[in-house]
Amino acid sequence: MTVHLHHKLAVLHESLLHGKLPRNLHWSEVVELVGHLGQVEPHGGEEFAFLVGTQREIFKKPHTSECAVDEVSRLRRFLKAAASESPPPAVAQTARMVVVIDHHGAHIFHDRGGSRPEGEVKIEPYDPHHFHHHLVHRKEANYRGDRVPEETSFYEEVALALVPATQIVLIGSGTGKSSAVEALVEYLNKHRPDISRRVTATEIVDLSALTEPDIEALAKRHMESVN
Repeated sequence: MTVHLHHKLAVLHESLLHGKLPRNLHWSEVVELVGHLGQVEPHGGEEFAFLVGTQREIFKKPHTSECAVDEVSRLRRFLKAAASESPPPAVAQTARMVVVIDHHGAHIFHDRGGSRPEGEVKIEPYDPHHFHHHLVHRKEANYRGDRVPEETSFYEEVALALVPATQIVLIGSGTGKSSAVEALVEYLNKHRPDISRRVTATEIVDLSALTEPDIEALAKRHMESVN
């Protein structure tokens, strides 16, 4: 039977299969995901049997709410083995998404058939030292002139959020190395061509002059233009 995952679980499943190992993965999320894909059965004490397809493996509930890195890695191997023997679960598709992106973050608007953007998701760029006015770059001191690209984990998170989209519009400012849109397009072309093929339009605007309502209006206009 085809399994339909809602957006949050679909993104988690995609990340476990193909992305970086999720940080701070909660046991409750693991149980919910595996329960959607197959079955979770008590195995005595703190142990549980995960069954997906013909794959069966015992996992122990962690003492804290979060799973250890080695267990997340083992979960990835388990899910990849299960995915290799059956078609991937069907993801509930969002008709289109509009991404408004710059070097400070990404606003992602979902359109599920309504007349306005719904369910905006905000993704922040990778910023391990929590600098608010600029991003930390690899070998930043060695660069001069044009802005260097952010850590790819930022674009990876954006890509994972776009998995359910059937049509994607990208909106941003700047050109060349200063453009987060171009950096995202480059990332998608290289790492996620399946998502890249769904990009139907891009637009370059001056985001610094836009308010939050302006951004929402811009996203709405693009959603309506493809109806």
